[in-house]
Amino acid sequence: MSHIHVMSERVVNAQPEDVYAVLTDYKARRPQILTPNFLDYTVEQGGQGAGTEISYRLRAARRERSYHMIVKEPLKGWVITESDQHSSLVTTWTLSPEDDGLRTRVRVDSEWEGGTGVGGFFERTFAPMGLRRIYNSMLISLNGLLRPADSTFLVETSEDDADIASSLRVILIGVAVAAALVTGFVVVRRLRNS
Repeated sequence: MSHIHVMSERVVNAQPEDVYAVLTDYKARRPQILTPNFLDYTVEQGGQGAGTEISYRLRAARRERSYHMIVKEPLKGWVITESDQHSSLVTTWTLSPEDDGLRTRVRVDSEWEGGTGVGGFFERTFAPMGLRRIYNSMLISLNGLLRPADSTFLVETSEDDADIASSLRVILIGVAVAAALVTGFVVVRRLRNS
């Protein structure tokens, strides 16, 4: 198994307490920032902050997985964790004030222990890109939900295009190396058998 970490962040044009209120309102406001990747989103228990239990199916890259998350607030007003009860997945939302508290840097991190073998390779390679894309969309929606209509702040975002391009280069190099090795083994085997 290998440890997988995905991070996305964005500066949102709202005060930390307003951002936190949206993120911890799992019944009404949180569903407004979810992407279509979240299927059958249900509040099982609670609905406001710590102690809330939610379930959903997440569809990404033609795969779908069910989650049952328990919410905790290790640092109320600043940090929210969501832990899956059936896997090692933990998602942490961290808020940091910007511009004297007029804006908020929102960071979302997900970590879990990935699979092994070929499936694990693809999970380590592609799951972070897909999940990062989902989180970026959620953060854009969060900003849109909270941004005052007359806001003149510039929105800062962490673009991941360079990360994606770099990952794709690594993947292509890896595939090329693997293809070269397989071809080399086939040629050596044929030479030995002749």
